[in-house]
Amino acid sequence: MKIKAVIWQEDGVWCGSVPALPGCHTWGESYEQLLEMLKDAVQGWLEVASQEQELEPEKQLIDLFV
Repeated sequence: MKIKAVIWQEDGVWCGSVPALPGCHTWGESYEQLLEMLKDAVQGWLEVASQEQELEPEKQLIDLFV
């Protein structure tokens, strides 16, 4: 999966946000740590979103790998 993230440095730490996933933000003490934290944040966001979604009876949730 490929997803865009916005990254920047602020007060000596690396910060990151994923615009496509509301509320998906994280930070790391180094660029490399930020990348790992972003991967974890995206995976966690997607897991929670897929578990919390209440569907109407005529709809179904599927796993889609891209």
